Amino acid sequence: MKTLLCFFGALLLASCKGGSDNDSSNGSGSSSDRDGVTKSDRKNQSADVVIIETSLGTIRAELHPASAPITVQNFLSYVDKGHYDGTIFHRVMSDFMIQGGGFRMADGFPKELETGSGITNESADAQKNSRGTLAMARTNDPNSATAQFFINVKDNPNLDYPSMGGYAVFGEVVEGMDVVDAIKMVETGQQIALSLDPKNRYITGEFSDVPVEPVTIQSIKRAPKQ
Repeated sequence: MKTLLCFFGALLLASCKGGSDNDSSNGSGSSSDRDGVTKSDRKNQSADVVIIETSLGTIRAELHPASAPITVQNFLSYVDKGHYDGTIFHRVMSDFMIQGGGFRMADGFPKELETGSGITNESADAQKNSRGTLAMARTNDPNSATAQFFINVKDNPNLDYPSMGGYAVFGEVVEGMDVVDAIKMVETGQQIALSLDPKNRYITGEFSDVPVEPVTIQSIKRAPKQ
């Protein structure tokens, strides 16, 4: 059973993945066939900057296609189809990270969004989980990341490869860490949420570390190329 805020260990971040939406990965084949990016593509990819508009302010993040091309491509596929617009930061821990991108508020409750298949975990080649970096959330399967991501609010070396399979860093905040720090300090508590089980059926549960007042991701968009 998948849940909103799963712990498989003290620092294991979990994301809940649906299954009906077909995104850039199809869950089969080699990493290049499955995800559409080979290691040889990395040198030819330029960095994208995304603008994350939240209810507490604006965050600008530069992505890392050179070290995490599959992850960046996957993230941008969700950005381009507006998946993140109106989602919330559903898990906030002031001494760890802020996590979002998978739930919207519906009738006063967080409700999970369906996503595509999991992608290849690039943590072995990605940068470190240092303060201000963006990384993918996942279940205990290293190759299960879909849309949920988190921003490290401190250095978290225990999330780096090979520990627990590693969590793939794909970008870093270049403006707006004050906004991240404001989000990490919001009051949190337990909350009833609607999440998807493995058969994409909604189930209810009570979870911790959920902001008492929702912190909304109003939109994530690509910044214009300079």
